[in-house]
Amino acid sequence: MRDNDLHSGRFNDLLVLLWPMARTIYSEIHLHITWHTKQSAAVLTGAVETQLYRFLRNRIMQSSGVFLHAMGGTNDHLHLAVSVPPTLLVSDWVGELKGASAHYINHRVASRKLLEWQTGYGVVSFGTKALPWVVRYIENQRQHHAAGTTKDRLERIEIESPLKRAETVDGTRATGRKRPAYLPG
Repeated sequence: MRDNDLHSGRFNDLLVLLWPMARTIYSEIHLHITWHTKQSAAVLTGAVETQLYRFLRNRIMQSSGVFLHAMGGTNDHLHLAVSVPPTLLVSDWVGELKGASAHYINHRVASRKLLEWQTGYGVVSFGTKALPWVVRYIENQRQHHAAGTTKDRLERIEIESPLKRAETVDGTRATGRKRPAYLPG
């Protein structure tokens, strides 16, 4: 390290040494993102779906450091599998995608207010080994929904309480013990 790479300053009368940010970054940040149309309106069909996917694909390609692995969905929601840089603020980026895509569909494709998105979205991180599985899941969304083989974790767009998440269908917790009667269901 050269002397001029090291910076110093004072904080509460203490000498503080600061090193500059790394100039190169390695990351493997893979995300599955999903969001729904407002009131789950089934508007993602035909030309609307085609134009929406084309618009989103182009918009994502313009996002610095973002790589789109897959996009798919059904008539009322969509899924993305992306790799993102550590500098991307996901909430802002998803909000921009949602807003810009609704504006595009409503003003350039439908010439009326047709597409609105629900507030919020779901995002789940996954490892590189799971990437092929997540891509297949997204590419086969219509079949998964028709067959009832969806994965709740990848379809969720709202927070569920940790207590409820730990329960199974019959009310037992993952530990095998019943939920105490005094806890709300």
